[in-house]
Amino acid sequence: MDSSQSSPLKRIVSFFKQLSPGDRFIASFLGFVVLGTSLAGLIAFQRTFLVEVPAYGGTLTEGVVGSPRFVNPLLALTDADRDLTALTYAGLMGLNDEGNLVPVLAERYRVSEDGLEYTFSLRENARFSDGTPVTANDVVFTVEKAQDPALRSPELANWANIRAQALDARTVVFTLPKPYAPFLIDTTLGILPADKWRNIPLSEFSFSPLMSNPIGAGPFEVAKVTRDSDGSVISYELKASDSYALGRPYLDRIYVKFYDDTEKLKDAYARKSIQSAHGLSTPTSLRSPYSRIFGAFFNSDENPVFAKTEVRKALSLAVNRAYIVDEVLSGFATPLTGPVPPGSGVESFPFPEGDSLTLAIETLEKEGWERDPETGVWGDGEYTLETVTLKTSNVPELKAIASAVEADWERLGVQVEVELYEPGDLATTVIRPRAYEILFFGMVVGRDRDLFAFWDSGERSDPGLNIAAYANRTVDLLLERIREEQDPAVATEDLQEVSTLIASDYPAAFTHAPDFLYAIPNSVHGVRLPQIATPSDRFAGVRGWYRTTEHVWPVFARTSD
Repeated sequence: MDSSQSSPLKRIVSFFKQLSPGDRFIASFLGFVVLGTSLAGLIAFQRTFLVEVPAYGGTLTEGVVGSPRFVNPLLALTDADRDLTALTYAGLMGLNDEGNLVPVLAERYRVSEDGLEYTFSLRENARFSDGTPVTANDVVFTVEKAQDPALRSPELANWANIRAQALDARTVVFTLPKPYAPFLIDTTLGILPADKWRNIPLSEFSFSPLMSNPIGAGPFEVAKVTRDSDGSVISYELKASDSYALGRPYLDRIYVKFYDDTEKLKDAYARKSIQSAHGLSTPTSLRSPYSRIFGAFFNSDENPVFAKTEVRKALSLAVNRAYIVDEVLSGFATPLTGPVPPGSGVESFPFPEGDSLTLAIETLEKEGWERDPETGVWGDGEYTLETVTLKTSNVPELKAIASAVEADWERLGVQVEVELYEPGDLATTVIRPRAYEILFFGMVVGRDRDLFAFWDSGERSDPGLNIAAYANRTVDLLLERIREEQDPAVATEDLQEVSTLIASDYPAAFTHAPDFLYAIPNSVHGVRLPQIATPSDRFAGVRGWYRTTEHVWPVFARTSD
């Protein structure tokens, strides 16, 4: 064949062989440069059309104060218990990272027009970590155990007088004695596998191996439990569950280590033995509002002067909330003037602008109160406002806030005696018998925003939680209506009115709502915190947390997610 008709490749090879060794080296080098540049350009061109999405892989090591004992949704008592329960169990409904209720084990639900019946249909792929399906019978079993007074479950109050019935393997109906709109929140209760627990006597419930090695339907399952020589749990290794109804979490594993106290937790974090922990303030800590409020609650039954609205208002206005938040709480709180925590969709009650002490003095003087020129004691001809007693728990944070409130009120001319009690003693000897003039205390409102137990007039006596002995007929009616209202927007409007009415009556000098802090590395992505009712709520969106990514074509991005 004529050389002029040979292939281009053969001509290039022939030309290359005719080159000197030096020229051949230069040509080879330039060839590799061109090839590398072309490949890099091709990759860059492709990257412009690809999107980055989360990928499976990676781990997280979490630190927790306390030691788990009851890893069970019916008996979980401590933060350690609730953390592990949240990771290994799932309910019909669950909380997402925006704080909204979403179906988890349930595929869908419907509510009867009268608000008395809730019918849930279970997902076909709902499985426990051992691979067995979650059925309506498992749901009914769990509820009936919660209702058994012999078990003494903390969930008993939520499920009392509610009938649970399995219509078929995938359908369960709850019948309520009266409409209660926040009921859906109760259905976040983790479901137990009935076949595993049914034959365990209640007397042995707490001692079952399933209590520390749970079989649940949550996003993670137990891979290993490590104990010390005394048998105490020191760590859990949790692996991502392929059986989770909403899909396998991105993280492969979460290691949970337990510590005796906060100082040891801080030390472990400083030594990098753990990567994340709640309650620690670090440059990477996330913040979210706690669903709880604090304040100094007035009791007019113990001191009649607090029946005077202007007295309660003056004492409330005199409190320097900015100082409490910025100095006492290092900025990790939100100033509060009403009974609803931030993040609840309700605007806080506005205070008049101006110096807090000046406003308090003007409030008293406007209603005819005067200070005795010799003693400095306030009086209105009927009552005197001389010395008041404020009682609270003997814990550093509350003690410091009580001291700040004491200083504010003494600047107003009201002498304050602060009495400190251990938390258990405060509950039994002070709160239950309502033996206080003023009580500095916190209320855990919860994500249901149900204020009934705290402010309904029927809850003024123990075991009710209306520690201000507050009574307002309009508020009572609104609280009842909120409990029955199925439309969230209407319920929020009513809650706003309740908040405004209570705040304007000044039954307490509300001070603040604390922030929830969660130290977690920036390398863990997808972490968003909802409003926090209990620390375990930080895991609401744990399925979407990730540490690794991959690039895919846009058409596959939604599928990958």
